[in-house]
This record gives sequence, C-alpha cells and structure tokens, in this order.
Amino acid sequence: MRALAWHGKRDVRIDTVPDPKIVDPADIIVRITSTGICGSDLHLYEVLGPYLDPGDILGHEPMGVVEEVGPEVTAVSVGDRVVVPFNVSCGTCWMCTQGLHSQCETTQVTERGMGASLFGFSKLYGQVPGGQAELLRVPFGNTLPVKVPHGPPDQRYIYLSDVLPTAWQSVAYADIPQGGTVTVLGLGPIGDMAARIALHQGASKVIGVDLVPERLARARARGVHTLDLKEHGKKVGEEIRSLTGGRGTDAVIDAVGMEAHGAPLAKAAQQFAGLLPDALGEKMMGRAGVDSMAAINTAVDVVRRGGTISLIGVYGGAVDPMPMLTLFDKQIQLRMGQANVKRWVPDILPLLTDADVLGVDDFATHTLPLEEGPRAYKTFQAKEDGMIKTVLTP
Repeated sequence: MRALAWHGKRDVRIDTVPDPKIVDPADIIVRITSTGICGSDLHLYEVLGPYLDPGDILGHEPMGVVEEVGPEVTAVSVGDRVVVPFNVSCGTCWMCTQGLHSQCETTQVTERGMGASLFGFSKLYGQVPGGQAELLRVPFGNTLPVKVPHGPPDQRYIYLSDVLPTAWQSVAYADIPQGGTVTVLGLGPIGDMAARIALHQGASKVIGVDLVPERLARARARGVHTLDLKEHGKKVGEEIRSLTGGRGTDAVIDAVGMEAHGAPLAKAAQQFAGLLPDALGEKMMGRAGVDSMAAINTAVDVVRRGGTISLIGVYGGAVDPMPMLTLFDKQIQLRMGQANVKRWVPDILPLLTDADVLGVDDFATHTLPLEEGPRAYKTFQAKEDGMIKTVLTP
C-alpha cells in the first residue's frame, strides 16, 4: 500500500509499504477514504524527531470502510463505514470505563511512563502505524471504531477522530458559566472548532486570538470577536480586560501549545534537540526539554480571578517554568490532557446532521490526494495558501 512516512525533520515521503494484517482476533482492517493532517502532526514534522524512526507511518485522523475483520469481531462487519479515534483504547479497562480513554490501561506506554497509545504518533505513544495510508490495522474492533452511516460525505464525520472531541473536551474543561466569556488562544483547527462549540453552548462572548489573517477572518465570520496578536502584541491582555469589564474572561482555552510564537530561546532549544542523534535528542527532551510558554503565560494573564484555564495545546517540555505565584494568587483552575475521544462522541454525533450547526461540511480548507501529503505538510507548517485544515484522500 501507499503511506505517508517520516524520514527526518521536515522530510515526509510517500512510501510503498506492506499491507497491514490481522494480528489479534479482535483486529479489523480499514480501507482509508479520508485522513486529516493535524496541527500536532507538525510537532513530529518539526520538533519531536528524536522519538521517531525513518519509515514511521504518520496520521491519527482517519476514517474509511471496513475491509477485513478478525474472528472475534461482532460489532462491525466488512463494508461498514467507521471513524477511527486517535486514542488506541480498549474501551473496557478501568480508565476507559471512567471516560479516560487517553489513559487506557491496556495500551499505556508504561516503559516511558506515558498514557494510552496513539495512532501515528511516535515512540512516546507506542509507535503505532498511523492512518495517513491506504489501509490501517485497528485493534479492539468491537469497542474502538465509531460506526457512522453511509451517505453523507466524509467531511461530516471525519472530525470525530480528533478535532471535534478535542475541541469539545477543551470547552468542557474550561467550565464556562452559562452566558459567560472565554478567550481562545490560537485559531487553528482545534481553537476554531472550540470557539464554535463555546458559542453553540451559550457563551455570550468568545474572544479569539491569532496572528494568521485567514484564521482570524474565518473565526470572525462565525461570530468570534477576534484580536490580531501582531496588532496588540503584549497589550492583548489589556484589550481583553477592556472587553470584559476589567476582569478578564471567565475561562481561557490554550489551543496553541509548545510552538507558540514569542520565545526564541525555547524554539532554538527545541530545534537543537531535533538535530541531535536520536538517543541524545530523546535524553535532552525528556530531562531538559523546554517549551515556549508564551501562550500559557498569556492565558494566566487574561483569565479572570477564580477562572479556569483549559489547556488543549500539546506541550512536551520536562522543565517548563510555570508562573505558580500568579496561578495561586489568582485562584486559577487548570485542566488539561489528551482528548478522551470515545467519551465525547455520544454528545457530538447528534449535532452532525444536515443542519450542520458546527460547520463541519466546509471545515477543511484543502482536500488533496494522499500523494500530495509531503507538499501539504510543507504548506501547513509554513501557514501558506490559506491552509488551515487539510484532508488527504488515499
């Protein structure tokens, strides 16, 4: 089959690799019809190279049609249409029954002290082959895939794999009071969708902060009050307080994470670690890794006293400095973590109707053949051509 594989920093290629096979009696094989490129894929493309091997298949936002099932699979059949959550979760362990699928005890990467395995996301999360490919082996065929109806286009359902549940969890963790206010830092796919969900759930004001004109325009068209970071800079906190009676917003969603702008030393450290041999790079990032803290520091600044910060952007540093004095003094609640995809699917599915209240049908800015994946990564990383969300079609 053809698959998009990592070969080095900013070097992804379309390779011909062996087709996946049924390994466990509960496995299924899915022929991928659509697969997204996620902002966190760019962390692999740019920063997290020490945790990858050449030939690792990327991607964790796939959907398709079941092509083969193992002998113990009864929940889906050949020909069924399914979305594959990015968490490799069993659905039956104690963590999964608590709705914490990202902490699945069956697939935790215990040798690295990490949570549940993820499709297409490095040694840190199990080095499981990903879904930017023609075929994907999916374990736990009775509990993991999300069966969806035939008929509507893939765009209606593909975001159940990651974007929708991740954004939904970010809003749930933000604990916005009914009629309250929230700032969303970063208006990429997750931040954009989080802003839409917050408005749908009754927030009176959603303030979106970014520096990419296309992202700002897109959010503004959905009713978000947008602030251009290039215009407001370090005074963005003052502007947000002026919009909220001097207090700041009830909640802040950090949808940026480790590669925020505004911290050249952290960026240089990340890039240096990415250039080291894998063993040394892993050691440096695992023991001395540091992220840009620009987004989280902004979140601490703009949230009101007694408010909540929901951190959904990916951070990877081991020694990130947290402003503990301010967090404590402002009595801020902080929630974070990988999205628990299956926890939120029942809440989201009823919204994926013809009414399309969250705008999923035209959420992708680019739909490209799988063979154009390397070019898409390059364009997405450079924030060019108005690319905000890309779906590849094998």
